[in-house]
Amino acid sequence: MLETIKSTAKYIQEKVSFSPKAGIILGTGLGGLVDEIDIKHVLPYETIPDFPVSTVEGHSGRLIFGLLNGIEIVAMQGRFHFYEGYSMSKVVFPVRVMKYLGIERLFVSNASGGVNPDFEIGDLMILTDHINQTGQNPLIGANLDELGVRFPDMSEPYHKQMVVMAKEIAKENDIKVVEGVYVGLTGPTLETPAEYLYVRKIGGDTVGMSTVPEVIAARHMQIPCFAMSIITDLGVPGKIVEVTHEDVQQVAEEVQPKMTFIIKELIKQTCG
Repeated sequence: MLETIKSTAKYIQEKVSFSPKAGIILGTGLGGLVDEIDIKHVLPYETIPDFPVSTVEGHSGRLIFGLLNGIEIVAMQGRFHFYEGYSMSKVVFPVRVMKYLGIERLFVSNASGGVNPDFEIGDLMILTDHINQTGQNPLIGANLDELGVRFPDMSEPYHKQMVVMAKEIAKENDIKVVEGVYVGLTGPTLETPAEYLYVRKIGGDTVGMSTVPEVIAARHMQIPCFAMSIITDLGVPGKIVEVTHEDVQQVAEEVQPKMTFIIKELIKQTCG
């Protein structure tokens, strides 16, 4: 696996001759960030050796290299999920490749269902922690010692200083943000009312189907992480309604300019 990671990174480096400081996973809510990037190179996933291919509507499937506020970045336009049939090691493969491309920080976005009764649809949540309820872990198997230790510390999955900085950016620009714990499940089904209740009882504020594997892999490699979630539906008793993927996308599109602004400013302050 390690040789495959290095081989893929080498292929990309030969194509783009670019050394990004920040890696960005353009999940739900950050699609508009592409318009802010001074794009230098684009590699469709299907052209990259051993790279997975995104199968989810709304996930384009391109690796984008460019400048954001003059800072060199690499952005995944489309991520991978366990429910697509990929192994966890394949889901996090791009994050590991980005490490060998040179990234120093990872920024992630997602959509999630809010189980905190104080949350509203359209809220932006800064992740302060997560609970892995997928029953899987991308680090299971022989440890790749060159990437990190066998038993990595997870006491700070999301970089505390970046969380503070993001809250300040939001406050200074009158953007409402909340913070909380994200619970990762496998999907692809949305949660039942009983599952929403369970997520809340174990300490979750939101629930979704991504982010946790990528952050585990990044922290294994000592990469500081920051993540934001758009609350696209509610799993609160009395507020649970039927939700479609299209509903999720619509809410995300309405709120994404605010998330884009916060992420853009945070990258400027932390990677500049």
